[in-house]
Amino acid sequence: MLTLHLRITDAQTQRPTPARVSVTGPKGQSFAPLGRFAEFPVGINEAAGAGLWTGTESAFPVDGGCEIKLPSGVPLRVRVTKGPEYVPLDETITLGAGQMAVRLALTRWTNPAASGWYSGDGRAHFLTPHAAQLEAGAEGLDFVNLLATEQFVPGQNGKLYPVTTNLDAFGGQSPTLEADGRAVVVNTFNTHPALGKVALLHSHRPIFPLAFGEESDDWSIIDWCRQCHRKKGLTVLCDPFLPGAALAGGEALVALLLGEIDAFEFDPQPRMLPYYRLLDAGFVTPLVGSSGKRSNKLPLGAMRTYAHLSPGEELTYPAWIDAVRAGRTYVTTGPLVDFTVNGNGPGESVDLAASEAVEVRVEVQSIVPFERLELICNSTVIASSEATDSLPPCGGGDESTDRFGATIIQSLLLSSSSWLAVRCVGPTGSVLFPAAPTFAHTSPVVVRIGGAPLPRTPAAVAFLQSNVDKVKDWAASVGRYSEPKWQTQLLARCDEALARLIP
Repeated sequence: MLTLHLRITDAQTQRPTPARVSVTGPKGQSFAPLGRFAEFPVGINEAAGAGLWTGTESAFPVDGGCEIKLPSGVPLRVRVTKGPEYVPLDETITLGAGQMAVRLALTRWTNPAASGWYSGDGRAHFLTPHAAQLEAGAEGLDFVNLLATEQFVPGQNGKLYPVTTNLDAFGGQSPTLEADGRAVVVNTFNTHPALGKVALLHSHRPIFPLAFGEESDDWSIIDWCRQCHRKKGLTVLCDPFLPGAALAGGEALVALLLGEIDAFEFDPQPRMLPYYRLLDAGFVTPLVGSSGKRSNKLPLGAMRTYAHLSPGEELTYPAWIDAVRAGRTYVTTGPLVDFTVNGNGPGESVDLAASEAVEVRVEVQSIVPFERLELICNSTVIASSEATDSLPPCGGGDESTDRFGATIIQSLLLSSSSWLAVRCVGPTGSVLFPAAPTFAHTSPVVVRIGGAPLPRTPAAVAFLQSNVDKVKDWAASVGRYSEPKWQTQLLARCDEALARLIP
């Protein structure tokens, strides 16, 4: 076995760059950098950050290089990735006797930051801040929201103990760690087993309790949100509308209808239809993409948020949070989206007279295959374009990689105020995120015709009303309250939400 230095550089800057690295032998065995191990646990909160198990092999984030022991004289497969903005490397090398180093260069094929787009993971758990910062670099992320949350762990005496990882590293409105253009910010993830879950980002302080509902239901998700908002915090509805849940929306949905939720954490299943119902009822809510990483089976940034900063605006965590709050976002597992309506992007609005047409332009490019691009108007696909791989490859020479793309350019004459959004759909599994479907979705652009608000469709109103009614029934018959004021308060807030839904 040879001990050699594996060095990863950015082809443009010639400087070392963090990346995700996998080295496997002819029999599929994985080799780990020194200080890491080829085998590691993959359960929830089990040594998160030890590596990444892709389902077939182990991979590791490295900060521009590592020392690694490898056999000589046999073919070794080396794969290197750095998120959706860099061309992946997949090379076979054979080390010669006495070889001391291998140098590889990653090529950036696109730079969304040049147009003001910056990426972040909306939610991850159990990594240490230093592990999150290393993995952020390896996955090409600008920001990681590392959220402290309660988790039960077994003691040697067989008893389960509640623990809260990373709360002592709370940064709130300032990065806990920041270097080389990537920042990790520790905030909190607050949960109830039936009423819902919220990510409280950019909070001025930790908001307690982090959880309730195990013994008593004496607390309120809406109160959490209001505390977060007092100092310009951002509240995100997380894991909503899960199949089989007793309360699909819960009090967190009530909070959204009351304006206490700022953004909606999104993935294609099962949240697409409920999200469209919100829009169709006039509740325009920005999207946030999160990996929800809790173990070594999922990469950081597997689903990520791109947020758009204004021209000339300095890149800071508060600026990125404000961009998310304004809805200047799209979520993606790989495809990169450029979407405008009369020159206005996601989160913006367009005012037109009844006889005016609106010009829609969409361009998507990706280094991971996707199947088609779809333009959505009021929940209906009104235009689509099949993806093509006929674009010029990115990279160069032996590193050339197919680039996939699709375009929609269309003039629309809308009969009433509408919301427009774009989504990309594709197969599950890619070189970047093996277990994730290829997907992207923008936050909406609202087009107002003659100043009229978005219409509220009966199906959307009925869907949301049904979910709020279920919360009322739960509060009346299931909730366990030692102080009746909490039950009375939740019932009153449900009625207030219904009044806003059905004015």
